[in-house]
Amino acid sequence: MKIFKRILLLILITIVGVVIYNYPKLNLLAGYSAKNIASSVFVADRTLEFTDTTDNDFSPVNLAADAIDLENKNATSSAFGLLTRKAIFREGLGAVLTLEESDETADYLVPRRLKADNNTPYPYGNAPQIDTVFASLDYDKLNESVDLLFDAVHKTRAVLVIYKDQIVSEKYADGFDKKSKLLGWSMTKSLLSTVFGIMETQGGINVFDKAPIASWQNDDRKNITINNLLQMNSGLEWDENYEKISDATKMLFLERDMTKMQENKPLVGTPNESWNYSSGTSNLLSGILRTYFKTHQEYLDFWYTNFIDKIGMNSMVLEADLSGNYVGSSYSWATARDWSKFGLLYLKNGNWNGEELFTKDWVTYATTPTLGSNGTYGAQFWLNAENDFKDVPKNMYYADGFQGQRVYVLTDQEMVIVRFGLRNFDENTFLKGVIESIK
Repeated sequence: MKIFKRILLLILITIVGVVIYNYPKLNLLAGYSAKNIASSVFVADRTLEFTDTTDNDFSPVNLAADAIDLENKNATSSAFGLLTRKAIFREGLGAVLTLEESDETADYLVPRRLKADNNTPYPYGNAPQIDTVFASLDYDKLNESVDLLFDAVHKTRAVLVIYKDQIVSEKYADGFDKKSKLLGWSMTKSLLSTVFGIMETQGGINVFDKAPIASWQNDDRKNITINNLLQMNSGLEWDENYEKISDATKMLFLERDMTKMQENKPLVGTPNESWNYSSGTSNLLSGILRTYFKTHQEYLDFWYTNFIDKIGMNSMVLEADLSGNYVGSSYSWATARDWSKFGLLYLKNGNWNGEELFTKDWVTYATTPTLGSNGTYGAQFWLNAENDFKDVPKNMYYADGFQGQRVYVLTDQEMVIVRFGLRNFDENTFLKGVIESIK
């Protein structure tokens, strides 16, 4: 009996030890699930069942037990009954994880939006485009290349191909259509960069200025420029790892103000010589943008009134943290058609229907390779400067998000290509096929 009790005690101690060791991971597991459920249901108008069996159907997130409260617009996720996280929906700001009960009733500001233009044809408005059949395009080859992504392996949800301002191929998976909002994940970083480009064009900012962060002024971090941050080349410490508890996961699931976490990190390299991909840097940049406005309301409005709504991306929702700052690293939702307008804005060098939002010089800046990135990164955009995609032009560049969310800009081909899905794919083969459809 004594031996049995000792064995039982040892088992209990082991179980307690495992729970204690993994408890922080449970926080992240439940946090990811709750946030994703709330956004999917209340931003993208999907169901709990659909989201659980698609977006959240991967280990270990699929171990969470999820529930939705449609009346109060919140979602809860429980990790084995040991820890529960809640995400709430705030109109205009999307979904956010709560950290304490008072977050559910806290007041918040809502961004003011421009009215959608439903009379002007796409791309400058939301009315149906005036179709043109291009003799220079092999539509059969084009659609064949697009169709290859729509199988059980790739889990593609949407593909849109724009050629000379026209939608020439558009396809959606079952359950999705042209009105479906799709999460861009880290493509949000490219939106963030664009806001800096617009502000610089308006004369409100110089990206080569030192970063205006008071806490850095008494150490070597005072030498970091906004440019260093935009290029992910600040030399600041950051762990961007989603397989474990890291700086990135703690920021997204445990922080009230996501703009501060990178600010508090020490230098571990030399600015402009230490490229390191960091979502914390993007959110720090979102916080820096806030300092250029007199009020928080102006900060919230500017992204829409001077950029997103101005180019007719009226479906877009930028999600904010509990402090009301846009999560510039990760959370933006819009239809595939509206995402294509973002690519077109860059294809047109910042000129939208006769109005200059930013200059060609900004496009050159944003697409110039960052030192240390081996030609793969510019200013919050990804590049093909070293021909990583060997059958694609070197001057192609793109916004990139988790699980293969993409907006490609192909200047020479006058093309924008949008892809959304739940799994990465052979980008070179896909892009090669689309490009070769041009005769």
